[in-house]
Amino acid sequence: MLSWFQVPEDIKQLLILAADNWQNTSISEAYLNQALAQTNDCIDVLVAGYRYFYYKNNYQMALTIAQKVIDKVKLAENLPDNWQQCKQILINRKEDEPIRLYLTAYAASGLVLAKLGEIEKAKIICTQIQEIDLKNEFQSASILLDILTRSPEENE
Repeated sequence: MLSWFQVPEDIKQLLILAADNWQNTSISEAYLNQALAQTNDCIDVLVAGYRYFYYKNNYQMALTIAQKVIDKVKLAENLPDNWQQCKQILINRKEDEPIRLYLTAYAASGLVLAKLGEIEKAKIICTQIQEIDLKNEFQSASILLDILTRSPEENE
């Protein structure tokens, strides 16, 4: 069970307890927060945490965790802060697992920002993902951008 997670067994058990107690948010969230606290921002646990908080509609926590993933990959892969410099690296290394994770987390942050009402920030992220996604592999960003930029007349 959860064999793909590269975390100690006690962390796996906390994640299982969080899932088993899904209906009781306060209990499941406590287990998940314990797992997050004990793993020193392990990517697998962060991704699980993002999904948990997203589906529990706790978008602020989902955004915080997505940003942790982005920051962790950015640091590990030595990605520049400047988007124009970063863009070429992302295009060239788009097939590398850490870069795909970065792009996925970045696109996820755009979705969560839109849910939080930060429409302009979400549009910027979606546009940036489109600049890199020449094969339309991250369709969620394209779809979200279409929704965010659609005129009210088009919705009728």
